[in-house]
Amino acid sequence: MTGDAPVESALRAALEREGASAFVHAGPACDPAIRYCRPELERESERNRRAVAFDGREWRVRSASGAETNPASELADGLAADGLEGAVLTPSRIPHDAALYLENAGFTLSSTDAVERSRATKTAGERERIETAQAAAGAGIRRGASLVASADAVEGRLAIDGEPLTAERLRTTIDEGIVAAGGFPDGNTAVSVGGGPVRSGVPIVLETAPREPSGYYGGLARTVVRDGDGGDERRAHVGVTRAFRSAASMLTADVQSVTAVEADLEAEVRAFGFEDEIRTHVVGVGLEPAERPNRGRQEIGEGAVVRLDVGVEIEDGRIRLTELLAVGESVDWLESIPRSLDPAALE
Repeated sequence: MTGDAPVESALRAALEREGASAFVHAGPACDPAIRYCRPELERESERNRRAVAFDGREWRVRSASGAETNPASELADGLAADGLEGAVLTPSRIPHDAALYLENAGFTLSSTDAVERSRATKTAGERERIETAQAAAGAGIRRGASLVASADAVEGRLAIDGEPLTAERLRTTIDEGIVAAGGFPDGNTAVSVGGGPVRSGVPIVLETAPREPSGYYGGLARTVVRDGDGGDERRAHVGVTRAFRSAASMLTADVQSVTAVEADLEAEVRAFGFEDEIRTHVVGVGLEPAERPNRGRQEIGEGAVVRLDVGVEIEDGRIRLTELLAVGESVDWLESIPRSLDPAALE
């Protein structure tokens, strides 16, 4: 039997509305939609496959790790043997072979985005997991900023113990901080220095999107400048930080679309004299670094956790900041760290 998780309520309503007998999905064990539907299942490698079904009352799960069996085939045959028939709902990206197994068992397929829509609203438990991932992101960025702050400036280049400080060393340092904090970098850490060695007086963008052990992601970026002299970098930084405040006020006042928030972020930065150099991106986060709401008129409603990403190109590089914003009865920044350009302020 089942409980009454948000996804189950959403699927039950979709089944009734569409007159379907079950919802079915299949894929690798680490597939986010499968993980969301059955969070008690362990996160496994791509080689392990799973198929899940929900008939409005209970879940059925089939698993396989070898080539001798296909969980989607077993599940389709099991549904038919239990007397289910007619239409089944599936995500639009269900694997082709799974769709064929269902059709061979006598079912017709109809696409639904019920799971995707449900994932856009985070429960309190999901938000806590995202905060855990974001805390690991902050620990990593802090460690990277500390390395920049402690480096020696030698003829305009930054060095550690006489060796040039590189983007790769910074990336590794950030990942070490994430792992020490209990997170998994997942290959989502990047350092942008405009090519070549890391230099003083030039913006250094540190960004990462780690996950915590159960699979929920964070997302954070900071720009630091060692021995900066203000000017465009300072003006761009002020514009971006004010844009964040404006977006938070918008989402506090009313439900907004992704497009509306991105436009507001851009407008705030433009007010500081920047034009085509601005890049804004708003996207939901959860079991994927980027998920619904993630485009156009999709609304950022209560329960959403979104990543706000704003970048501005300047003569010497780029100023970029990324934050996570949780929308509820209030609008809160999740597990943030200082936004200062001074790397020492992030230590």
